[in-house]
Amino acid sequence: MREDGFLSRAFHLYYDGFRSMTLGKTLWAVIIVKLVVIFVVLKIFFFPNFLGTHAEEGGEADYVATELNQRFAK
Repeated sequence: MREDGFLSRAFHLYYDGFRSMTLGKTLWAVIIVKLVVIFVVLKIFFFPNFLGTHAEEGGEADYVATELNQRFAK
């Protein structure tokens, strides 16, 4: 890609902006840590491995198809 291309200019814009930040780096670090914690907690507590406990190994697609057919056939 050429040096004056759009992606190169966009990269340098953000790179120079983040390089000159002082308080902003700390705030971005806090935001990233909070997002990681939120998604890890959501994954562990609110999205358990339902198919792993209800469907047999390798038969997940069949289990889902059967459940959908039973629920929408009513």
